[in-house]
Amino acid sequence: MPLPRLHPFRPRSLALLSGYSRERLLADLGAGLTVGIVALPLALAFAIASGLRPEQGLATAVVAGFLISLLGGSSVQIGGPAGAFIVVVYGILQRHGLANLLIATMGAGLLLLLMGALRLGALVRYIPVAIVTGFTNGIAVLIALAQLKDFLGLRIEKMPADFFGQIGALHQHLGGFNPVAPVMAAACMAIVLLWPKNIVQDKPLSGVRRWMALLPSTVIALVGATAATALLHLPLETIGSRFGGIPRSLPALSWPAMSWAGMQQLVIPTLTLALLGAIESLLCARVADRLTPELPRHDPNQELMAQGIANFAAPLFGGLPATGTIARTVTNIRAGGTSPVAGLVHALVLLLILLVAAPLAVHVPLAALAGILLVVAWNMGEWHEFARLKRFNLTYRTLLVGTFTLTVVTDLTVAVEVGLVTACLFFVYRMSQLFQLRPMASTAVPEGCVGFELYGALFFGAIGKLEALPDQLPPGTRTLVLQMHQLVQLDTSGMEALRDLHRTLAKRGARLVLAQLNAQPLDLLRRAGLADELGAGGIVTSLADLKSPA
Repeated sequence: MPLPRLHPFRPRSLALLSGYSRERLLADLGAGLTVGIVALPLALAFAIASGLRPEQGLATAVVAGFLISLLGGSSVQIGGPAGAFIVVVYGILQRHGLANLLIATMGAGLLLLLMGALRLGALVRYIPVAIVTGFTNGIAVLIALAQLKDFLGLRIEKMPADFFGQIGALHQHLGGFNPVAPVMAAACMAIVLLWPKNIVQDKPLSGVRRWMALLPSTVIALVGATAATALLHLPLETIGSRFGGIPRSLPALSWPAMSWAGMQQLVIPTLTLALLGAIESLLCARVADRLTPELPRHDPNQELMAQGIANFAAPLFGGLPATGTIARTVTNIRAGGTSPVAGLVHALVLLLILLVAAPLAVHVPLAALAGILLVVAWNMGEWHEFARLKRFNLTYRTLLVGTFTLTVVTDLTVAVEVGLVTACLFFVYRMSQLFQLRPMASTAVPEGCVGFELYGALFFGAIGKLEALPDQLPPGTRTLVLQMHQLVQLDTSGMEALRDLHRTLAKRGARLVLAQLNAQPLDLLRRAGLADELGAGGIVTSLADLKSPA
């Protein structure tokens, strides 16, 4: 058996070696600067919400963001820590510890690299949209729930990883409510939501609002909250009070401690990180393709390979999982980015901020980051899908609501596993319903023959209809003719059902004739030996070739 042909490693950045103009370079520099500033508060917030230190979020944005842009298959996608990972990372961290989280992330990187090399990028698109929507909305709810601690100013040393545990911890510590915290968080949310944004290309802003839109709303909220906390000495928990500040350098390069016992428990977490990273990255790349029709479409396999390398490298600096991020990618496109250079600049801008301005982060209030993340969670969810559920069939509603519920009350791994199994069962049921056996008119076959037409796909989920066929034949039937020109697919279970039908008829002194087979069923019957068992005249190319039974 020949080995599968591996996907060539051709990063999109190689296309810059020819035809890259000065105008594009200037546009990419400006876009990279903008995205770098936008990414700063998100990198801090995602790391803290995941239960990690803020510098680990910055390290991820710098290292993984640089590698994804340098080696990826998209012209404009920006990579880094993503909100979708918060719940998963927090759960792994609480159950298995930091070292095992880093190992799981590196393992997920190797899986992503292998998926891209084996050309499996297109398979991610086969996950039903109901499952994607369900777990995306579920993750958004869990992100919002996790921010209530800092939103309310509660001093909870260690939040549980599960939904009901978090509800219980919040209820238990409500007595420590700090009224200043929700005011600060709400003010940051208002700034992020109401600050002018140039998001409609055919209706650009003008005047003062146009100049205001050049400044990212999240940065305005973060700077304003930090200044107010420092100048007014507000009684709020800050990055400095919880973490002691941020070092002015990337974390030291180190290999996480490994143990065989620990690695045995990381199979499911590793698969979860890889699957979620692949889905998020390729969905983001498809959004970018729609927004940039003038640019070449992304290469999904190259993108997965770049994500794999980035996720293997980032944990060596203490980083968390990374993927393509829709908010930063769209910001890049709106700011004029046209090539991976913008993503490289964005990572270098974050590195410069880390080296120069890290000490200023000690005054950043955690309530402000909670407010920003609540907006992120709201924007992440596709809440309109719940209102539209009544328009769709039972299958779609069951998958979406079931995946959403399981994501919230159990975890993402269980939700996706159950969702995929349920989707497969629904698919098998629907395909089995599409398969039909229709009696043919007696005038269409020679005298003494009984004919049926087969429609659809004869596979393991539909063979029951074929197995019941002998009991439907009239007494004295000498030949059963199955016209198969509208049978588009036959699997081995269907082939064995045909063999059993042939042997049942032979015991009754009758024979089976298959007419007008398509290429795939005919090839399978020949390879399985059933064509030879049917003997001469057992397979005919036309009903005209049929003969009356002797």
